[in-house]
Amino acid sequence: MPTDPAPLKVLYIGGTGTISASCVRRTVDEGMDVYVLNRGRNAKSRDLPENVTWLTGDITDRASTEAALGDLRFDAVVNFLSYGPDDAQQMVDLFSGRTKQYVYISSASIYHKPILQTPITESTLRQNPYLQYARDKLAAEDLLMRRYMESGFPVTIIRPSHTYDEANPPLPGDWTIVDRIARGDEIVVHGDGTSLWTLTHADDLAQGLVGLLGNPRAIGEAFHITSDDVYTWDQIYTILAEALGVQPRLVHVPSEFYPIAAPDWFWSDLILGDLAHSAIFDNSKIRNFVPGYFPRRTFTRAAVNMVRWREEHPEETKPDAGVEEFVNRLVTGYHEARRAFAAQAPAAAGGQDVEERTV
Repeated sequence: MPTDPAPLKVLYIGGTGTISASCVRRTVDEGMDVYVLNRGRNAKSRDLPENVTWLTGDITDRASTEAALGDLRFDAVVNFLSYGPDDAQQMVDLFSGRTKQYVYISSASIYHKPILQTPITESTLRQNPYLQYARDKLAAEDLLMRRYMESGFPVTIIRPSHTYDEANPPLPGDWTIVDRIARGDEIVVHGDGTSLWTLTHADDLAQGLVGLLGNPRAIGEAFHITSDDVYTWDQIYTILAEALGVQPRLVHVPSEFYPIAAPDWFWSDLILGDLAHSAIFDNSKIRNFVPGYFPRRTFTRAAVNMVRWREEHPEETKPDAGVEEFVNRLVTGYHEARRAFAAQAPAAAGGQDVEERTV
């Protein structure tokens, strides 16, 4: 009698973050044998299924990682904690011969900015002169693909875009901004608030990523995995405000002002180098490889659940004083700029003829 095939053995490096926790849960639901390697669970770790095997080790420490892994071998390794080319090479050294598939979590921020055409496909030019994070991810991608071509290292590249869950609002400033909206304070929005932005729930991304695990056709390939849930930034803030039962007070600040007014804020370079540009994606490729891929979560519904999660977790959703300082600085600059422009404005002309005013 034929025996049932053994379940895929999958290792997640990280495993408790916004995207990785959803992927772990879906992988378990698919009946795979799941391991999670990190430095240990903390108070903010997302809940994972009981039948996950935990391995304690520091992925930045080769000896610690080897001790945690022992002689384990895997069908797939998914790494959420790799950033630049140096640690990408370390992962090649560590997992060559230890896994049949190495999934590198890159980022859709690597695509050319400004966006030259939409929708974005996997063949869109990869170049982001504004964001060091994106350049590091791109350099890591290139190294891993060279190792695939040179020695057959079994890499699959995943490029998430802006991915969120109920515990991680997709806003620059996170829960501090939600708190400002709830109490009626002004909120800064980059640009004029009309650029288009794709939001993807982590459960939807997990559907696509897990569908690629163990698929030999995915080796040597790159995929972005997003939803088709697209909004303007003004809409994103307004949807969340409506879920809170308030009217948002939005002020618009040029994106290039963020690194000037708040150079030490994590989000400043990210806004200039990524969020300020419209991002709409063509997901044909992931659908070709994972025919069942069909994102179902919308931010409109998720915002309601996000507000409920905030009410149930007050200790984890407190505003951050540093973020408050950055946002207040930007709001103050906005009002000072308005006053300065108003002071320089000439008196209304009032007498232009029709020909002068025709564009």
